[in-house]
Amino acid sequence: MNNKEKNFKALDEFWPFYLQEHSNKTNRTLHFIGSCASLVWIITAIYKKKPSLLLGALINGYGLAWIGHFVFQKNKPATFKYPWQSFISDWRMVYSIITGKIDEELEKAKLDSIAD
Repeated sequence: MNNKEKNFKALDEFWPFYLQEHSNKTNRTLHFIGSCASLVWIITAIYKKKPSLLLGALINGYGLAWIGHFVFQKNKPATFKYPWQSFISDWRMVYSIITGKIDEELEKAKLDSIAD
């Protein structure tokens, strides 16, 4: 069974698939920038007590991510089929980038895909 057709039962099972869908460095960079910018929008909305600013978080986060997928990765965002798993994995990827572990995670994901 192809990973794209699979029903993932756990986030750890989804993670290698997610990383393969984000193997392009520009795509990952756009996700990182969009996620961080979204945090700024959310904090600003809370600080200014303006919920309307949350729209900026959505536009930044999803806009940059979708550009990354459609223009650079040339695939359909996993969030369309796996919204919750993708949202959590987005932040796991941000954490992996910040901690310098993303290359190690990508390498493990490649090994996982060979074993499947």
